[in-house]
Amino acid sequence: MAAADDRQATWTSEIDDLIRGACGGFLFGIPLIYTMEVWWIGSAVSPSRILASLAITFVAVFLLNRTAGFRKTRDVRTIDALIDSVEALAVGIVCTACVLVLLREVTFTASLGGVLGKIVFESAPFTTGVALANQFLSGSDDQPDDDSSGDSKPNATLSDIGSTMIGAAIIGFSIAPTDEIPMLATAVSGPWLLGVIVASLLISYAIVFEADFANQTKRQQQRGIFQGPLSETIASYLASLAVAVFMLWFFERLSFDDPWSLWLSHTLLLGLPATIGGAAGRLAI
Repeated sequence: MAAADDRQATWTSEIDDLIRGACGGFLFGIPLIYTMEVWWIGSAVSPSRILASLAITFVAVFLLNRTAGFRKTRDVRTIDALIDSVEALAVGIVCTACVLVLLREVTFTASLGGVLGKIVFESAPFTTGVALANQFLSGSDDQPDDDSSGDSKPNATLSDIGSTMIGAAIIGFSIAPTDEIPMLATAVSGPWLLGVIVASLLISYAIVFEADFANQTKRQQQRGIFQGPLSETIASYLASLAVAVFMLWFFERLSFDDPWSLWLSHTLLLGLPATIGGAAGRLAI
């Protein structure tokens, strides 16, 4: 019985570590995924450059795992850092591939070399984010102090919305004026847009409530109107979408003459990175 409990605890800890690493990857890697130049370079790169990119990324992640890593408790022996580096590389590649498939930048009709090049090149910053998961937004996870716990619900709610919108604007500001969103909108429609919504909500929830970054306990005890993890995640997603709409209109990527379907697709596509930024904002502020 004790052995079974130990195995369950080990698997639970491993899953928590992988979730934390994936969330760190999304925080670092999502802006580059919305960069068309990397799509083009990756789709035309030679196999030797793909291998070189994998090797360079692995070495960088190994060096980071010697001091940082994505595990809360771990040894810093060379063999442990090597194993963690392999896992970080795998997490980065898998998550990058999933997002590229969701955005229809990787399809089953594309050539294998082009798909591999695109995934490997896009996964470099993602994998670095996995390795930096413990240092990024890390710190003490103490209970809320007396001042913060005494905040009124309206003040706490305004703080949540404000930090979400700031984080969404920081990430989305570099993407909104570019041509990536219109390009993606031509390929992503129907069920894929529903997938973007689900992915946005799941990643946002994981970053704030499952990744065990700093202030996670405080987030779960916040006193805002939307004080449950699910309701806060949905409300923050809507706030991030509002920021996305404003930025698209501000940069004249959308006009009031455009059909509602165009507004919807563009907003949801920009809403994915904006929501990730909003989640980071809620932790950081």
